[in-house]
Amino acid sequence: MRVLTTLSVVVLASAGIGHAVLTGLDADIARVDPFKDMKNRPRAGHGMNVLLVGTDGRDRISQAQRRQYRLGGAPCHCTDTIMIVHISEDRERASVVSLPRDSYAMTPAHVDDVSGERHHGHPLKLNAAYAEGGPQLTVRTVESMTRVKIDHYLEVDFTSFMKTVDVLGGVKVCTAGPLKDSYTGLDLPAGTHDLNGGEALQYVRARHVDGASDLSRMQRQQRFLAALVERATSSGILLNPMKFRDVTRAVLGSVRADKGFGTDELLDLGRAMRNFSPSSSEFTTVPIGQMGYAVKGVGSTLRWDATKSQRLFKALRDDKPLAAHRPAPGSDAVKVPVAPSQIRVQVENGTATAGLGKRVDSALASTGFRTSRVPVNAAERTVRRTVVAYDPRWDRSAKSLAAALPGSELRAVKGLGATLKVIAGSDFKQVRKVRAAEPPRAESGVVRGDEVGCG
Repeated sequence: MRVLTTLSVVVLASAGIGHAVLTGLDADIARVDPFKDMKNRPRAGHGMNVLLVGTDGRDRISQAQRRQYRLGGAPCHCTDTIMIVHISEDRERASVVSLPRDSYAMTPAHVDDVSGERHHGHPLKLNAAYAEGGPQLTVRTVESMTRVKIDHYLEVDFTSFMKTVDVLGGVKVCTAGPLKDSYTGLDLPAGTHDLNGGEALQYVRARHVDGASDLSRMQRQQRFLAALVERATSSGILLNPMKFRDVTRAVLGSVRADKGFGTDELLDLGRAMRNFSPSSSEFTTVPIGQMGYAVKGVGSTLRWDATKSQRLFKALRDDKPLAAHRPAPGSDAVKVPVAPSQIRVQVENGTATAGLGKRVDSALASTGFRTSRVPVNAAERTVRRTVVAYDPRWDRSAKSLAAALPGSELRAVKGLGATLKVIAGSDFKQVRKVRAAEPPRAESGVVRGDEVGCG
């Protein structure tokens, strides 16, 4: 993820290295003015809020690297990743909130960044705000949605990300199961891996590892950020002025930032964060209330859970730890590879028993699975053993769903796609509670940096 490296600048500054090492480096930062003429902004809270956005920038990567790391195609004028990073007023905690790029958003009235045409507020996907109105409309839209005042804006692209990972000597990640994505070329077996810049870019960009798509990708980005912090704070790089300068230059060389974010701000913040570590950080994704929320002219979007998201953003405004809101996982639930909330399911009634499909659909939905809520009749109505049909690319999701249906049969069907199918048989009795076996998933709560690293 491109924006991960920007937060690492803050961490790297914690060495307390003198101003002389960094003097002049902020001249490499391209400046933008995302706060120009902004009115009616949210009231400032405590601490500091940084809006981090990741953009494409593949046009600045060599042709050989573009082929090696599957970066073909034209770069888009849009944000690929959006995060709010809150640094507590006491400088002892960093809270990172991922905002899905497909989030349903309503823009404030604004002037088009390209045509100069004035627009009234209208619906769009959050990442499209950048294409329409640049950094300024992105900041205004995020502030309107969250009521969190943004203090600084940082924008990073592919180039900065890859260079930073390489100058750090690589970053270690670990995976509970194999990760493979034909789109980015990611192919990691289960275990621990030391990733270079290009491999790390594949790891954080992959969206086709499982049916969770962008939500799964954001969780991987959060894990990578924790690993990046661990690498920066434990490797001795912070104590080597020249290495520190090289890392900082790699980051700042392809960053765009607001005019108020410079060397002095980095050093002031860094000196206050000398004891920063992965356990000082916490990560979450804004709670989603409805997946696949269809909007005319926009397409399928993610609609935030109004109550839960308001609670989350109030914690940022009040400078409170997000972990205080973490729900305790159910002790009676069976552990599975993928969280139910990431698995889409279509239920079919494979028997002549009226209402069985609806009963199975409701039971799965109440356990957290993303069912269609519109069960249908199967072509065959004499099914005895319940079947979980799945595309082989989503085998981990299939195992999780089958665990919730004791005695069911797993049946691989190539080309079925991301939505799994349950054909309810006459043996159906109940749905068993399941939960993700890996560290707590970001969409269900908050995780600390030391909970998502290899340790």
